[in-house]
Amino acid sequence: MRGDNLKILIVAILISIIGVMSIYSSNYQKEGLLWQTIFQRQILWIGLGLILFFYMSNFNYRRLWDITYIVYGVITFLLFLVFVLGIVRLGAQRWLSFGWFNLQPSEVAKLVMVIFLARYFSSKSSNQVSLPVSKYGIFRGLILPFIFVVFPVALIIEQPDLGSGLLVMFMFIIMVFLSGVRLKYLVILTILVSLCLPVIWNYLRDYQKDRLLVFLNPNIDPLGAGYTVIQSKIAIGSGQLFGKGWLLGTQSQLHFLPESHTDFVFGTFAEEWGFIGCLTLLVLYYILIRQGIKIASKTGDYFGKLLACGISLMLGIQVFINICMNMGLAPVVGIPLPLMSYGGSSILTTFAALGILVNINKKRAVF
Repeated sequence: MRGDNLKILIVAILISIIGVMSIYSSNYQKEGLLWQTIFQRQILWIGLGLILFFYMSNFNYRRLWDITYIVYGVITFLLFLVFVLGIVRLGAQRWLSFGWFNLQPSEVAKLVMVIFLARYFSSKSSNQVSLPVSKYGIFRGLILPFIFVVFPVALIIEQPDLGSGLLVMFMFIIMVFLSGVRLKYLVILTILVSLCLPVIWNYLRDYQKDRLLVFLNPNIDPLGAGYTVIQSKIAIGSGQLFGKGWLLGTQSQLHFLPESHTDFVFGTFAEEWGFIGCLTLLVLYYILIRQGIKIASKTGDYFGKLLACGISLMLGIQVFINICMNMGLAPVVGIPLPLMSYGGSSILTTFAALGILVNINKKRAVF
């Protein structure tokens, strides 16, 4: 492995190491074996993720074309199964227990839907670098893929996991745009979604409404729904230029910042490493996403091009939303920070996606 592929691997490992250090820092003073060993489990997920990375990097991504609908069916079934056998945590039923591993199907669904949409809007023949997608009618170009996407999205939101559901819908809009579907169809979709927002609001749970209202003004409920955002902003601001130092962050060490090892791990990191550390982390994410876009621009296979673009943008959007969420610039929607937030499903899915990127770069020369 060399060149761009090696760069992707090195950057992914560096971000993962930063994540482990932040998770350890946020939990090492908490009482109980569960908190004291949580960073060790993250290291285990990273190790398994690297194995999956190397496997996917040697798995011909063109074979994903043939099994796309099978994978789509499997992930939809697992999303259904969550409501029957799922584990309930913090009021949400999102996980399936497989022995020692708890799988979160909604995390895997993000990557599956990117693969599905890349397949739908591309040609089976690798010699065909493009399709006349712009000539698709509104049914084939928008309504039919929307039906395929909205089904798993509805299951994800019902868990409830509003953030992952909205992310998949946003990826759908981006993939439709990248594929060349007529722009007027996207305008129609945007207008229809906008008109449905008042109806959608009535179906949101109370805590989801509170999070959206707190986003507009965190001080309306400083000890309730707005507490985490306020503490995260305090943590980030107190880091100043160079940070307080590793293991010296007061917001995380004194447990003022909830979920400091999952959705708000960026707040923990920012407090300890300051603006310079945050800038370094953003540069690492930039390099990772830029490599994906670079691979997409070089490959002549339309399926690979859409797939690489979709994966890169999926990672980029998650980074953007999570960091904005930590800074109070976006509602708290439960989007993890790729490779940093604690969680096996997120880590394994991200490494699998990066492995696919590497394989696309390997195979592009044969087309």
